Amino acid sequence: MFLGISFLGFSQTDTKLKGQIVKAGSTKGLSAAHILNLNTVVGTITDEKGMFELGTKANDTILVSYLGFQSIKLKITNDLLKGNELVIALLEKANEIKEVVIKSTKLIGVLEVDVKQVPKDRFTRIRINGLPQTYEIGKSSANSLTSPLASLFKPVDFLYNLFGKKPKQLKKLQKLKKEDNLRAMLSGKFDREVMMEYLQMDKQELSKLLTDCNYSDYFIKKASDLQMIEAVLDCYENYKAIKKGKIERNILPNRNKN
Repeated sequence: MFLGISFLGFSQTDTKLKGQIVKAGSTKGLSAAHILNLNTVVGTITDEKGMFELGTKANDTILVSYLGFQSIKLKITNDLLKGNELVIALLEKANEIKEVVIKSTKLIGVLEVDVKQVPKDRFTRIRINGLPQTYEIGKSSANSLTSPLASLFKPVDFLYNLFGKKPKQLKKLQKLKKEDNLRAMLSGKFDREVMMEYLQMDKQELSKLLTDCNYSDYFIKKASDLQMIEAVLDCYENYKAIKKGKIERNILPNRNKN
């Protein structure tokens, strides 16, 4: 009986979805297509023939994407897990924005020295030693404050309401950031699909979020999906710090009264 239960548990957690990603209307496999299990936050890419294997189970949802092609979401059923290889055909997009690479500046952590080393362009971001979020040098956004430190203590109700309702989704974004293979996948993506799926937001709402977090329009439009995820998580850490500070300020007066 125990052996039967153990075998059943193993088969449920170790099921492999096997298949091939091809270009619609042909049998040509798409190499390096991205497949992500949205439930478990586990992903893979196709080989040179478009073949893949991905751990999954019934009722999971996978996201399949490839640069220049329309992405699709697929709900996994028991029929798809019976061992037959699945063929997924992707349609080519009519217009595709070219990939943009944003290079970072190597800093040593001393603000007075780092500011002098920053290239003289409008879109460079710097990191202040001891603070989690990066800040842009040059043209500021309409919602930015006079200094990075001041922006940390800006009471943004929109962010409070947003992050307070999405702790599970943010944990999945954190997992995406930590896994090396997922980081590599997201560093070459610019479609925001993963973030929109996990945060249940459209592109306009994501833009509003990053604007309130003091990121420029240029960064929001040109950053990779990995850079966008890191920016949202940095903003979340600032939100938690602000919220913690508010709670402590509310508790201290009560303690003084006692």
